[in-house]
Amino acid sequence: MKPRRALILGAAGRDFHDFNTFFRHNPDIRVVAFTAAQIPFIADRVYPPELAGPNYPEGIPIYGEERLAELIRELGVTDVYFSYSDVSHEHVMHLASIAIAHGCSFHLLGPEDISLTASKPVLAVTASRTGAGKSTIARKLVSILKGWGVRPVVIRHPMPYGPLRRKPLIFRSLEDLRSYQGTVEELEEFEGHVKQGVTVLAGVDYQEVLWEAEKEGDVIVWDGGNNDLPFYRSQVYITVVDPTRPGHEYKYHPGEANVRRADIIVINKVNISDPRNVEKVQASVRRLNPSAIIVQTRSEAVVEDPHLVRGRRVLVIEDGPTVTHGELAEGAGAAASRALGATLVDPRPFAVGSIREAYEKYPFIGPVLPALGYSRKQLAELEETVNAVECEAVVLGTPADLTRLINIRRPVTRVYFEAVDLGPPTLEEAVKQVLMGRGVVLSGVREMPR
Repeated sequence: MKPRRALILGAAGRDFHDFNTFFRHNPDIRVVAFTAAQIPFIADRVYPPELAGPNYPEGIPIYGEERLAELIRELGVTDVYFSYSDVSHEHVMHLASIAIAHGCSFHLLGPEDISLTASKPVLAVTASRTGAGKSTIARKLVSILKGWGVRPVVIRHPMPYGPLRRKPLIFRSLEDLRSYQGTVEELEEFEGHVKQGVTVLAGVDYQEVLWEAEKEGDVIVWDGGNNDLPFYRSQVYITVVDPTRPGHEYKYHPGEANVRRADIIVINKVNISDPRNVEKVQASVRRLNPSAIIVQTRSEAVVEDPHLVRGRRVLVIEDGPTVTHGELAEGAGAAASRALGATLVDPRPFAVGSIREAYEKYPFIGPVLPALGYSRKQLAELEETVNAVECEAVVLGTPADLTRLINIRRPVTRVYFEAVDLGPPTLEEAVKQVLMGRGVVLSGVREMPR
């Protein structure tokens, strides 16, 4: 039989991992192309031979997803595999319908086909949607582990917007981060962990990443991207859900799968959510996963320089994915500013280039500016937009320090977010319960809560 001819629908992340684990050495399937969605500037590249392996000496081309039907015809595709995250179930099925209409089979790979096994315990933090506060909970988990005397290392979901290389990215210090010419989204996700004094790794080949991580710590914390599945088999599976978007916990892929698989479900942002929505989400996740331990947390904002915000006209810059494909009109930066009596200046009339196009593509974005900087050109457009807004100060609701990437001509303050347990149970108590129930012993533990 001739090998099946597969096309992988992706967004420069899980698609590459799925290829590496399931397709790279599979003699029965020939991958003829990747497609790219969600993130700009990742199409029209080649997944290089160094990563694709000896069966693909010329690498694998990457095209825009909008060409799906055309590519199926031109490349003789027999099978389409969906391999990215944070999309509605309806979105997935529309793509399935295109594939099926053109005679293809449509596939979703499950965890047993793509999960790698670590030699150290893995505690995974996932979410129902991007922007739920996943990295905030991951940082809290790191603090818990350090308090027990454990040496954690963080592995971050891939964001391979730059050169595609086999060698992992390793950040042990802020200096490592400063020397890395990454995108805004990458810096947003790495900086918080590095500031905790924890090594963070990421890359493209997650077996290579794992081998390096196992040298760095006693336990691995997986900090997932969007609402994607973990790449590693986990001893503790945590899923963060967001009551500011009730119902999303069962309407998005693969977020619903994360809710159903979780050992611990964290309902975050209860302090900025309608209590009725908190109750709805709690009832919803209990129906989806009756055995999970449910933890509630507040997402507490700390404004670095509140005097720059209180009662003033401010421009709020929010985490990009949260207010674009995450579908939130605004993020916690806006909430923190309003709590100080600030007036949000609408940046939309001042937007230029790809920033203006983002508002057109995501018309639900409110009077905030998404932190988009996936290329030098886009960073320049972000800088021009920021400096054109007539405001008294700029509030960075994004975890990345944009002042290191662009020149902001007005006073700048940052907003940080910390998860605070409501309890009982606390997150610490829930993690301990799962570890003890599975007989998992963490190396280096001095003291765990009673």
